[in-house]
Amino acid sequence: MAKFDRQQNSFWLAVSFAWQLGYTVAIPLVLLTLGGRLLDQRFDTHPWFLITGVVLSIVVSTIALIRKASSLISQINQINRQTPKPPGTPSHGNLPRS
Repeated sequence: MAKFDRQQNSFWLAVSFAWQLGYTVAIPLVLLTLGGRLLDQRFDTHPWFLITGVVLSIVVSTIALIRKASSLISQINQINRQTPKPPGTPSHGNLPRS
């Protein structure tokens, strides 16, 4: 039963991460690209603000994705620490050396 719960938790963490991945990339891309396009139209600077908006959205999305991935890794590690190990399973400190 504990294995099923752990797998189910991992599954939902993965689904949550995939959903967050989508909107973390899409929202900055759409907003900054449209903002760049509007500024280009207003100041007649085609395509400089548009390109700047796209590059800025890539930077913002990358930073946000790194933070989200770090958070997901922490959550997975916490779940793994809470799950009891079967007897005889070596811990990290007791791994056999080759």
